Amino acid sequence: MVNWARKFLYRIFCVVAMLASVYLIVDFLVSGTFDYRIFAMFLLLTVVEIWGVIDWRKNYILMQQKESELKLYQHYIKPLEELVKEIRARQHEFDNHINAILNMHLTVGNYEELVARQSEYITEVMKDDETRRYLPLLRISDKVLAGFLYSKIVRAPSFVKTEIEVKNLAIISGISEHHLIEIVGTLVDNAYEACTSKTNQVFMELDSEEDRMVFVIRNQMEDVRMGELHQFFSKGYSTKGKDGERGFGLYNAKMLVGRYGGEIVAGVDKIGENSYVCMKVVV
Repeated sequence: MVNWARKFLYRIFCVVAMLASVYLIVDFLVSGTFDYRIFAMFLLLTVVEIWGVIDWRKNYILMQQKESELKLYQHYIKPLEELVKEIRARQHEFDNHINAILNMHLTVGNYEELVARQSEYITEVMKDDETRRYLPLLRISDKVLAGFLYSKIVRAPSFVKTEIEVKNLAIISGISEHHLIEIVGTLVDNAYEACTSKTNQVFMELDSEEDRMVFVIRNQMEDVRMGELHQFFSKGYSTKGKDGERGFGLYNAKMLVGRYGGEIVAGVDKIGENSYVCMKVVV
């Protein structure tokens, strides 16, 4: 018998048990007599009803979670589709660049000049093609996460420069998809909100270790106070002012990560002469 049929019959049984319990209660109130056998049956039917309610609640929560994940997939897969369309649209342009490079020797007099001009041409082409830096996102296993990150990157303030490194294409995590998006989204939002026209560099890393996702994000900051790092995940703490509505994003992210037995930490990294706030989550 298929699973849905078993669940249907079980729920019918629970309804019958509830009706029988109501009948036993009414019978006891009317007759005023106490029978141990009837009382034992009443307890048994009550246990069945409670178990049925628990089972229904568990299935309802699971169904809600699946619906949330489906909505996430439908919402964030679109940015990836747009990226694929843009790359396909550039294919003809790419072919033209290849032909230009291949035929460059016809207008150049010596080998050294040919190498120099080809290198200069390729550098300019790579510089103008912004979509190439996000190609690794197309290859990771978690397409919802890929679409989400790409949508965040392209909607970031125009002065922000984002670089992303994918160290492992198989992104595996034991956390539900919508909670994963909530955690990563909080870290990305905080990094972008901290950027200014002067401190405008953001680095992201995606990895997977021992069946857990590793996400690292660094945002450039001029004034990084080491004493504030341990407060980042405190409830109500915010570096953007105290308006009563801030300081809960990182706190909630930490609570979610802890629920799944993961880890989230903050630190400071030096890259060249610049300082970066580094957030790392393993979940």
